[in-house]
Amino acid sequence: MIVWVNGAFGSGKTTLADALRPRWPEALVYDPEQVGYLLREIVPVPTGNFQDLPLWRRQVVDLAAALVAEYRRPLLVPMTLVDPGYHAEIFDGLRERGIDVHHFFLKVAPQVLEARIDNRVHAPDDPEREAEVRSWCKEQIAACVAAIDALPRDTVYLDGELPTGELVDQVLSRVRTGGGA
Repeated sequence: MIVWVNGAFGSGKTTLADALRPRWPEALVYDPEQVGYLLREIVPVPTGNFQDLPLWRRQVVDLAAALVAEYRRPLLVPMTLVDPGYHAEIFDGLRERGIDVHHFFLKVAPQVLEARIDNRVHAPDDPEREAEVRSWCKEQIAACVAAIDALPRDTVYLDGELPTGELVDQVLSRVRTGGGA
């Protein structure tokens, strides 16, 4: 089983995954962003977004499926994925391999997202890089908010402005009762 925690940058995906770990210790955390960082070191990313690389999307599916098969443990996947074609490609690929995917999306107001992004530190020793990362994350907010209406109907929407503990309870309740996406 995969529990995919989706949402805009700053919506709390990683925070939620980190909070789920102690309550669901058998789950592994798999961050596909790491696959993107690795690919960036090997091949050019013309658009600047590694999700645009077909290889990234294949590797996300392949590694997730391999982790589930090899370790027989659920995966928590905190990753923004709002392009409908990419979403379908990855989720269909996982389901074709017989993996149940529970898809949660954290809804957060744009102004809250901007404030959270401003309060995060990505590159503390590189102010120029820090500004670039913040700017890029903020530029993605509109697409993430617009994607809410284009996500599959089995997506479970969560209020990402609720306390993290409440979100953990909601995810675990849905996953354990089969009420997830």
